[in-house]
Amino acid sequence: MITVSTSEGGKAYHHGDLRTAALEAGLKLLETRTADDLGLREIARTVGVSATALYRHFPDKKALMTALAGEGLRRLSEAQHEAADRAGGGKAGFAATGAAYVRFALANPALFRLIFANPDMDSSALAHEDSAMAFLRENARAAAAEHGGDAEVIAIHAWSCAHGLAMLMLDRQIPADDAIIDRVVGGRW
Repeated sequence: MITVSTSEGGKAYHHGDLRTAALEAGLKLLETRTADDLGLREIARTVGVSATALYRHFPDKKALMTALAGEGLRRLSEAQHEAADRAGGGKAGFAATGAAYVRFALANPALFRLIFANPDMDSSALAHEDSAMAFLRENARAAAAEHGGDAEVIAIHAWSCAHGLAMLMLDRQIPADDAIIDRVVGGRW
C-alpha cells in the first residue's frame, strides 16, 4: 500500500513499495507516450519522491525500461492464459492466445513496442517463469503432439503471425479490426 501524507512544512511521502509504485506510474505514463519519452526523473516526480530515491531501485533508464518490459510480458502472459482458458484450451485456446497477443498490442502500443522492439534490452532480465514465450512454447508442443509437426516451427509460425499482424495494425497498414484478428490468427481465411 502506498500512502502520501502532507505536513505543514511541505510534503512528506511514505511508500510501502517504491519499486512497484514506480512501475505502475511508468505503465500509466506509457499509455500516453513512448518509452523514449519516459524518464526516471518524471516517474520520480509522479510518485512524489526524489530521483535519488528511485535510483536505488533502478540505477539507470535501461534498468527501468527492462523492469517495465518484464511487467508487460507478465501482463501479456496473463491475458493469453485467460484467453486460452475462456476458449477451452486445445487448438481453439492456442488461437485465442494469438488473438490476445494482438489485442494486447493494440491496447498497449508503447508497452508492446518496448517489450519487443528494443535491441539493447537485457533479455535475461525479462525472463519470467510464467512468461508469454513459455506459454507459446507449451502450446506449440501440445499442438505438435496432437497434430504432428515440429514444435519449434509451430511456435515461430504462430508468433510470426500474431506479431506481424499486431505490427501491421499498430502501424496502420491494415485496420485494427477484431474480425480480421480472429480470421487471421484463427486461420479462417
